[in-house]
Amino acid sequence: MTEADVASLQHLVAWATFAIAFVVGIAMSRSNFCTMGAVSDVVNMGDWTRMRMWLAAIGVAVLGTQALAWAGLIDPAKSIYAGPKLLWLSNVVGGLMFGFGMVLASGCGTKTLLRAGAGNLKSLVVFVVLGISAYMTLRGLFGVVRVGTVDRVAIELAGGQDLPRLLSGGDAALARTLRLVAALVVGGGLIAFAFASKMFREERGNALASLVVGAGVVAVWYVSGHVGHLEEDPRTLEEVFIGTNSTRMESLSYVAPSAYALELLMFWSDKSKYVTLGIASVLGLVAGSATYALATRTFRWEGFQGPEDTANHLVGGLLMGAGGVTALGCTIGQGMSGVSTLAVGSFVALAAIVAGGVAGVRYQVWRVERMA
Repeated sequence: MTEADVASLQHLVAWATFAIAFVVGIAMSRSNFCTMGAVSDVVNMGDWTRMRMWLAAIGVAVLGTQALAWAGLIDPAKSIYAGPKLLWLSNVVGGLMFGFGMVLASGCGTKTLLRAGAGNLKSLVVFVVLGISAYMTLRGLFGVVRVGTVDRVAIELAGGQDLPRLLSGGDAALARTLRLVAALVVGGGLIAFAFASKMFREERGNALASLVVGAGVVAVWYVSGHVGHLEEDPRTLEEVFIGTNSTRMESLSYVAPSAYALELLMFWSDKSKYVTLGIASVLGLVAGSATYALATRTFRWEGFQGPEDTANHLVGGLLMGAGGVTALGCTIGQGMSGVSTLAVGSFVALAAIVAGGVAGVRYQVWRVERMA
């Protein structure tokens, strides 16, 4: 393969991811898919409808991703989630920060992009703050603090931290069998829980949204981990996943990619910068949301209501950017893409994000009651 072939493959990975994220953006917009809203609905009203939608999407992602891994088309161990180092404290601290921040910002990083595409100027500001905060946590001041504190607390797992490898004790054949068992238990269990609700079953849009979003995660894993995978890069003679910022296999995630999207805009003339898989997923989601909003005439310009509203969204964006990078992902990055690899750290991060979201909702209720 020549360098020209690599460049063509890079374009294919980016365009394929853009198309997948575009469809996901439409599905999320149409169904009002929102993880922060799901947590808020459960805490404030006891309504599990949107939570079941999220859990069903996770279940679809788990089943599809593990099927690809079982078939040998991708290797979850080559993602940032399922490596041997379990950064459990980073997962917890970052997850709590992200969860609390998404409540203050009226939505997670994914919802921020969806709303920005539909004309919400508040979300556009949150996106910029989130991106800057994320970049500072990747390579800047916050990154120095992260590496020097929470990232120092880790557990080394020689066989990797995804459940099949962890439980097999290094037996490859057993790990392959356990992969199917774990996928059916986790993925199948989440889908069964979602469809146990008659209300959820009766609304066909819920099931369709869950299927599209979960399948989107699986599709990007395939694009990144199979289509864009080279055993030997002609430039470095090393294994490489074409078009990813992490140089590893990637799927949908919206915190670090937001930072890289801003970086590309700021360093556009730098020929070493290009539209990566993550950046393409950001652009695709926004484009999908904007297309749906324009087609349904729901596109509306919306601004801040006052100084307090502005402050909440700024702090929320800051917490989501720093927390999402520290936790290695957001409600989609860790909550779906990460969990689909069955990585222990992803389950820890997901639990922390939900806990942070619950704390954020209760904090807002407390503030409202106090003001009243």
